[in-house]
Amino acid sequence: MINLVVNGKPREADENINLERYLSSLDVNLRFVAVGYNGEVIKKESFPDITLSNGDTLEIVRPVGGG
Repeated sequence: MINLVVNGKPREADENINLERYLSSLDVNLRFVAVGYNGEVIKKESFPDITLSNGDTLEIVRPVGGG
């Protein structure tokens, strides 16, 4: 297991998991999400190429509807 910080909270993930699989495990709709990875905004095409490591920080932002 690796330790992450996701939206300011400590989380754990399996070792050798990529960003796309991790987001899917959280039921995040990959079409409607923006992700900051260690302080840098990541393009969706890069999600499968990023393997999460111990101590990584993620900010997951999803759109919120309202009126």
